[in-house]
Amino acid sequence: MPGFTPGQRVHHATDPTRTGTVHYTGPVKGHAGDWVGVDWDNGAGKHDGSVNGVRYFQANGEKSGSFVREGNLRGGVGVVEAVTGRYRGEATKKEDEDEMYVLSASNNRVSVQFVGKDKIQDKLSRFDELERVSLAYLGVSSAGSPNEISKFVPNLKELDLTGNLLSDWKDVGAICEELPALAALNLSNNLMSSDVPSLLPLRNLSVLVLNYTGIKWAQIESLKGSLVAIKELHLMGNQISEITPASSNIIQGFDSLRVLNLEENCISEWDEILKLSELASLEQLHLNKNSLHSVFYPCNKRTNESLDRTPFKQLSCLLLGANRIADLDSVDALNSIPRLTDIRLSENPISDPGKGGISRFALIARLAKIEVLNGSEVTPRERKESEIRYVRMVMSRLSDGEDIAKHPR
Repeated sequence: MPGFTPGQRVHHATDPTRTGTVHYTGPVKGHAGDWVGVDWDNGAGKHDGSVNGVRYFQANGEKSGSFVREGNLRGGVGVVEAVTGRYRGEATKKEDEDEMYVLSASNNRVSVQFVGKDKIQDKLSRFDELERVSLAYLGVSSAGSPNEISKFVPNLKELDLTGNLLSDWKDVGAICEELPALAALNLSNNLMSSDVPSLLPLRNLSVLVLNYTGIKWAQIESLKGSLVAIKELHLMGNQISEITPASSNIIQGFDSLRVLNLEENCISEWDEILKLSELASLEQLHLNKNSLHSVFYPCNKRTNESLDRTPFKQLSCLLLGANRIADLDSVDALNSIPRLTDIRLSENPISDPGKGGISRFALIARLAKIEVLNGSEVTPRERKESEIRYVRMVMSRLSDGEDIAKHPR
């Protein structure tokens, strides 16, 4: 059957946000003509690849697969075709303009340099001046013809490719090689291959967003040689449970990495996080919505490998919201991180008095250097009042026989 092949990424002809992978092409018993069997990323199909007792392919979910006519699918376009389709189309609408953005590290929208439909003709002759482009959910599957991108948008610095049909890292490498000034790349919601070939160094790429791409840390290690200037790395929602260094027990390299986002993953053991403790420039570590149940500082507990440097020596922001931390020892351990001033502990048992946790004032009193707690500034006045209130509470408990060791500050 012409047109599509197993393994190819596609989207529905009427809904570019509905993406999937082809697993079968050919006849289906009891139905006329040829069909394409697709496993949909969002799980919204009709079956698991088996129809009327005949298995044609194995879908990821019980109802994530379906059969579609070839004419109802699209197989992808190159970058330049997507750019021209988006910015040159006569049907450009105000709501489309509102969608033209690239997500920053803090998930804020950075607007694209686009003048609006009233000045389209003026903009058509100046594609070479574009520095920021959003091609989200436009079916991009490849770089296109060789040197096409570099001639068309040579000055591009920020490129949002969220929700497209990319899967092969060679295609990503080809796009980046034609954009030497590229500083920020968003590949979120592209189902990326686990096979990572050797790519050329991306000397200007400082922000890489790989949220919901299925990538694991092993692939990040394979990409390390190319990410020579990376400052922000976003890996949300990839079901990462282990940090797997290429050698030894500690992640090495990534000398410029300042922000690492591992939110919405499956990490349960703090030992995995300690493998990141020697990242020399790491300032922000986002771990919200994992399954962590405790925190400790290496000098307070034996580790499998001694650390050569001060652990987390530059870390100033640690987000631990919506985990399973329930013990005060974990709170006290945070005092050992030298520069830590911004902490999130909300939606953990330890921060919920109704679940045996402690109140905000007690957290502030136990965390000596904290300046921001759960996103709210800790003012000098709040710190003073919290510490006075905490001392009174401790004195009351000591009179009832409580051990002073429970209150290390």
